[in-house]
Amino acid sequence: MGSPVAPPRKYPDALRTHAIQLYRESDPKPTFRRMAADLGVHHEALRLWIRHAEHMEGRAGNAIGATEESLFTAMAKENKKLRRRVADLERIIAVLRTTRPLASMEFGRILP
Repeated sequence: MGSPVAPPRKYPDALRTHAIQLYRESDPKPTFRRMAADLGVHHEALRLWIRHAEHMEGRAGNAIGATEESLFTAMAKENKKLRRRVADLERIIAVLRTTRPLASMEFGRILP
């Protein structure tokens, strides 16, 4: 078997670059459908080009300008911290379960 070959691009790179630049310079922003019709491209292709360009610059739908990778890293760190906290709490609960009968015997009563 041969190595996979990417299919040829339907639209030239110059058109992509022009479309992205045109969208960025537009104020107010046009709808993807209208702008795509004006450029003679499919609206989903235009939307993907613009979203990809925004993502590559770190501006994709995020007020603080963090990239997807940094968001992933932050979430991974938070998940690690939370897993540690859960493990600590589970150890505390296990200790409390083993000491509870001892505490009830000291005070002469039985706890449920």
